[in-house]
Amino acid sequence: MNLILWGIVLLGIYVEQSVSQMVECFSLFDLSSGECGKLLGQVGKQDCCMNPNYGYKEPDGICRSCGLATWSEWTPWGECSVSCTEGVTQRERICHGIGDCKDPERLGTIQTKPCVKKECCPVQGGWSEWGNWQPCSVTCANGIKKRRRTCSEPIPQCGGSCRGAEEETAPCFTETICPTHGGWSSWGNWGPCPVTCLYEGRSPDRELRRRTCTNPAPSLAPPGNDCEGSNTDGRPCSGLPFCPVDGNWGAWIGSTPCSVTCGVGLQTQIRVCDSPKPTHGGRQCRGEEQKNDVCVVRVPCPVNGIWDEWSEWGQCKPPSTRKINCLNREGNRRRERDCVNREHNGNFCDGEVVQHGSCYDINKCDMAGILSEWSEWSYCKPDCGKDSKRSRERKCVPDISTYRSQDRSIFAGRPYVDCKNVEPQTEERPCKNVPECNDKLKRAQARK
Repeated sequence: MNLILWGIVLLGIYVEQSVSQMVECFSLFDLSSGECGKLLGQVGKQDCCMNPNYGYKEPDGICRSCGLATWSEWTPWGECSVSCTEGVTQRERICHGIGDCKDPERLGTIQTKPCVKKECCPVQGGWSEWGNWQPCSVTCANGIKKRRRTCSEPIPQCGGSCRGAEEETAPCFTETICPTHGGWSSWGNWGPCPVTCLYEGRSPDRELRRRTCTNPAPSLAPPGNDCEGSNTDGRPCSGLPFCPVDGNWGAWIGSTPCSVTCGVGLQTQIRVCDSPKPTHGGRQCRGEEQKNDVCVVRVPCPVNGIWDEWSEWGQCKPPSTRKINCLNREGNRRRERDCVNREHNGNFCDGEVVQHGSCYDINKCDMAGILSEWSEWSYCKPDCGKDSKRSRERKCVPDISTYRSQDRSIFAGRPYVDCKNVEPQTEERPCKNVPECNDKLKRAQARK
């Protein structure tokens, strides 16, 4: 199906540009975030998608991939649904590209599992009675006094606390007048220099600033001290530039070849700020020194091959003429996979086409049945709503204890297993604090 859709995309490569839908074309599509990057410009969708690594935006503003349908990586697990005791966390993935993503294990787009951020929930504490007032903070005029209490009746549990202030303040009055000593106000602004740019050979003038003894002014009764130091400060005018000459652009020059050999790329022109060049702090030229124009090479870009799913393992065969069926003797088996969707001299898939493995042939063998180990807990199903559960199970499986290997994945065939006295077991547990089903979660649930 994917090959058919890809063929449809490439079918209109040489059709007149006017009949192709115009889109914003990007030379980067991020499979993890689904975002487009490195805008090339507005071209026809068919031209843009001659390169399967590109992405595009239609008027709806959504970024789409030019490649074949591919799953993104699973996002990191999200925040736990509650801050204490058991809740759930979720992660998701998105299908990007043309066609439908394969999902043989029916994993869907959202997964949900239990989480515990904190084993217990906070229990608030209670305040003790207020302690005695401390002495006044000053010996003259007005001050403050303080008293404290402790969060101990009862003591908070599991990260709880007491609401309110641990300390309380109140004004206190000594009925004694304090002298007020003078304090400088902040320095005023520096006065202006008489010139705005320097001429060579001339000494710079000085700039001045002043302050007053008014923050506060010294009191008369009782007498306060005057401010110490000068009320005037000066410095040479510094940092003045030579009189500036502003820069101006020269003409646009050059035009590079198209940056790609297939699909959509860019051509570049440059100009230099030298007509004249800015001197003595003059302004640089405004605007860009480089500009890019979209170019199109109407040649389909290579499409690298991708591996299809492995086939089922083939028959378990003896390495020699000796019989291995129902015996503790290893055989050999193989499985294959195909490198699909390779187009226009794209790269072949990296890796093996054929895989060999050891096996034990137990096809149609009479074997005793035993209970398997408990499986891993499943993810929470459904992904939203109050009826979400997780489960695990123990099945009746053939007893392989007499074989040299206990790896069940290498046992081939369908034996006759005696499960009359073996009762399968299933265990379920509710998932707690699962989010309510919003429209997004409902759509994801419907696709499963």
